[in-house]
Amino acid sequence: MNDLANLANVAEIIGAIIVIGGLMFAVLQMRQTRQQLREMAAIELFRFFGNPKFTAAYKRILRLPEGLDADDIQGNDNSLEESAMLICATMESIGVMTFQRIVPFMVVNNLIGTSGPALWRRLAPWVEMLREEQEAPSMFEWFQWLAERLASNHLPDESPA
Repeated sequence: MNDLANLANVAEIIGAIIVIGGLMFAVLQMRQTRQQLREMAAIELFRFFGNPKFTAAYKRILRLPEGLDADDIQGNDNSLEESAMLICATMESIGVMTFQRIVPFMVVNNLIGTSGPALWRRLAPWVEMLREEQEAPSMFEWFQWLAERLASNHLPDESPA
């Protein structure tokens, strides 16, 4: 009878070890899955920046002088406003993904860097006009949030890589 009790104790210990090992494996798998999702999101971000429409809009907005008012963007040809909308919508999505930590901030920072705040400075008056027109004070707020975070992350004397 004593041997049977010892055997039951050993089986219980082995069962507990197996359960603990299974839990540790599950946690490890969840971490790996989360890391893979982040990497896939970052890769998709890189691909999107290679999109010809986005690249053309990106160049067009960055070439605008700072200090334009909203009418200069809205009153110009439709393609300029379409470029502004594409940039804002894209940067809004990136801001949300960054805030939710789907894409790590450092990846976004390395990809966009100082151009994010530069885009925001050129488009901020237009976005403010849209917010008033649409009565939507939070329109493109994640773009603004991202630009502010990117700007605060770069020191003025910081040299490029």
